[in-house]
Amino acid sequence: MLSALLDYPDRALLDSLGEIRATLCDAGTLPPGVRANLGTLLDQLSTRTLIESQEDYVDIFDRSRTASLYLFEHVHGESRERGQAMVDLLTTYEAHGLTLGNGELPDYLPVFLEFLAQLDHDEAQGLLGEISHIASNLANSLSALGTPYAAAVDAVLALTGEIRQPDAAAQAASESAEPDHEALDRDWEDPPVSFLGAPDTLGATPQPVHFYEKRPAR
Repeated sequence: MLSALLDYPDRALLDSLGEIRATLCDAGTLPPGVRANLGTLLDQLSTRTLIESQEDYVDIFDRSRTASLYLFEHVHGESRERGQAMVDLLTTYEAHGLTLGNGELPDYLPVFLEFLAQLDHDEAQGLLGEISHIASNLANSLSALGTPYAAAVDAVLALTGEIRQPDAAAQAASESAEPDHEALDRDWEDPPVSFLGAPDTLGATPQPVHFYEKRPAR
């Protein structure tokens, strides 16, 4: 469900919103506040046209590195180590029988969540816990942008057993009518983190931002 909500909106998602809403009512693993905020996201997707939802999605996720849904962007930036990390993660997927289509990148958060949904609970929880720091920073960035998509990432974080504590700077920025994306990148630049055993490779030199020309087909 969270994989679908965080993916690029399409007609299939809009047609499934009723089913997702019903599922949320029984999602006892999610705190009531997170479920309520997810309801706000569902309301937004339900009341906007598909084109409006797609434009909103691109505006949110493709303009700021700190709002990127590509996990290794938060770990490796654009360093060469990111390529090997991609290969290693893809090998992990294939070892569990998940084969990605052409153009799909393995570190795309919706793909990672779809993969975890196929694992047993303990294994999924272990891997999910490895991205908790990334999820927390991502949720703070989305909250600062004033988008209900923050609730979907909060739900991911809640499944690790953690509840996000809103960053003071993020909360202040969310009260602004027109958030400055570049300022948000400076304020919530992720510190180096370890993900699936990845070493610290970012260093002190900022890496160039890369926007993918084509979003992975789902």
